[in-house]
Amino acid sequence: MRIVFFILIIIRFNLHAQEVVLLTDNEITTGARQTEKYVPLLLGKNVGVIANPTSLIDKKHLIDTLLSLKVNIKKIFSPEHGFRGQSDAGEKVNSQKDDKTGIPIISLYGSHKKPTQEDLKGIDVLVYDMQDVGVRYYTYISTMTYCMESAAENNVEFFVLDRPNPNGFYVDGPVLESKWKSFLGLHPVPIVYGMTCGEYANMINEEKWLEKGNKCKLTVIGLKGYSHKISYELPVKPSPNLPNMTAVYLYPSLGLFEGTVMSLGRGTDLPFQQIGHPELTNGKIKFTPKPTAISKKPKYENKVCSGFDLRNFGNEFIKSSRKIYLFWLSGSYNNLKHLTFFDENFNWHAGNNLLQEQIKTGKSEEEIRKSWEKEITEFKKIRKKYLLYEDFE
Repeated sequence: MRIVFFILIIIRFNLHAQEVVLLTDNEITTGARQTEKYVPLLLGKNVGVIANPTSLIDKKHLIDTLLSLKVNIKKIFSPEHGFRGQSDAGEKVNSQKDDKTGIPIISLYGSHKKPTQEDLKGIDVLVYDMQDVGVRYYTYISTMTYCMESAAENNVEFFVLDRPNPNGFYVDGPVLESKWKSFLGLHPVPIVYGMTCGEYANMINEEKWLEKGNKCKLTVIGLKGYSHKISYELPVKPSPNLPNMTAVYLYPSLGLFEGTVMSLGRGTDLPFQQIGHPELTNGKIKFTPKPTAISKKPKYENKVCSGFDLRNFGNEFIKSSRKIYLFWLSGSYNNLKHLTFFDENFNWHAGNNLLQEQIKTGKSEEEIRKSWEKEITEFKKIRKKYLLYEDFE
C-alpha cells in the first residue's frame, strides 16, 4: 500500500531563539485522526456532526470516514461559508441535503445560529470538528458555543475533535466588553486568545459562560505533538477568503478593517493580504476588486483602489512579532479621516468603543497597547487553567 506523507512547516519559538523545523503530517495528530478514541463512544448512537471543508482525516472528509466506520450520522450542521465552503462571508447559507450522502444539512448562520430543540430531536451526540484560526471575530467559536448551549439544554453529549491553532503562540488585543457581545465575540477574551477549540470549549464550560450558566457533557479528543510554542502550517485553507498562511497570520490585524471604509482585497487574488481605498493618497499599489465565486459583491467593485501589498510583512510577522499591528489602521484613518472611516461594525470587532476613540484622538500604538495590559493579564490567568498543551510562556 502506498503511504503519502504531507509535509507541514512548524515554526518553533522560545524566548531566546527562533527555529524553523520541517515535520511530517504524522508528527502532529489531530483529534479527528484518533478514531480509536472516539468512534467506539459514538457507535450505537444517533450523531450530529458540525463540520465544514476543513474537517478532514488524511484528505478524506470526517463525514465519509465516520460513515465507513458505521457511525450513524443523522444530521450535518454547517457554519458560515457552508458545508462545502463556497459561500461568501456573511452570505445566507440555506439548509439542504449533502449530495454525496443524502444526509440533511442544517445551516447555522444568518438568523438560525443555534440548533433548535427540533434540530436535535433524536440526536444523542454532537461532534464538532473544524479548523479555527484563533481569532475572536472568526465566527466558528461562536458556532461552537451555540451548539454547546443547545447540547446542554437538550441533554446531548458534545465532542470536540481538537485541531491546532495557527495563531496559538500569542495572546493580544483588547478584551471583549459585555456591551459589545455578538456573534463576532461572545466571551471576555482578547482578539487573539491563544487556545485551541478544545481548550476554549473547556473554558466556556467550566467558567459557566453558556446561557444560564449551563454546562454540557463535554469530551475533548486532544492533539498529539502540539505545543503553543509552535505555529501549525494549515494543510487546507480555513475559509474561502483566507487562502494561505500569510492571510491567516495577517487576519488578527486586518480583520479590524471589516468595520471601516477600506477594502481588504476581497474580489482579488489577495484577500486579507492587501488593503486599499479609491481615495487613499499614499498607496504603493493599485488593485480593482471584481466579483468572484467567493466574493460576489466585493467592496468597490470595478473601482481602482490605491493601497498596500502586505504579503512580505505577513511572512515576517509570524517569525518575530507575536502581536496585532495597529499602524495600518491608524495610518489609513489619518489618510482618509475626511470620510466617515469607521462604520457600525468596528466596535463589534474591536470588542469595545475605546479603540476607535484612541485611533481618532491620535493615541500611539504603545499607548493603545498599554490600555490592554491589565485585562490581558487577567485573561491569561483564566486561560492557564484550561490549557491542554505546553504554553508559549
